[in-house]
Formats: sequence, C-alpha cells, structure tokens
Amino acid sequence: MDKDAQIALEAGAFRRLVGHLQKHTEVQNIDLMILADFCRNCMAKWYMAEAAEQGVAMDYEQAREIVYGMPYSEWKDKFQTEATPEQMAAFDRKQQAKA
Repeated sequence: MDKDAQIALEAGAFRRLVGHLQKHTEVQNIDLMILADFCRNCMAKWYMAEAAEQGVAMDYEQAREIVYGMPYSEWKDKFQTEATPEQMAAFDRKQQAKA
C-alpha cells in the first residue's frame, strides 16, 4: 500500500470513530477514560496538536467541536452526566496503576 492510500484509510477510520462517538452520546468520557485511557477531549487535543504540526491554526474549542459534532458546552448540557462515586473510584485506581 502506498503512503497516500494509507493516509486515506487512516482518515476514514478516524472519521468513523468520531462519528461512532458522536452517535453514542450515552458513552460518557469518564467511561472511556476508565476503559480505554482516552476520551473525546483527548482526541480533540490530539487533533489540535496535529493541526499545529501541520501549520493549521486551531484552538481547543474548535478541535472539540470537530470531535463532539457541536460546541462542547452544548454537548455537555445535553449529554454529560455527573460521574458516580464508583466511576471516580475506578478512574482513581486506573491513574494509580499508571503511576
């Protein structure tokens, strides 16, 4: 496979992942952090970092809007729930295990 084909496939896979996360708003960021050690905000930070490496001006809120499919504040109001004590305990255990 040539480099252009690889880049196109990677971009398509990324778009599918972002679309999947936009569709599954019931999946909370805390759950992603516990299970996969990344969340939508992480993806936005990676997107913004790649934009900077490519010389594309983008701030964090712009990157989050791409990942969330809407302004973050809107997504948060519509879909984000308060993390439960159990979720926070699981997250803390995960962080301690990484240390």
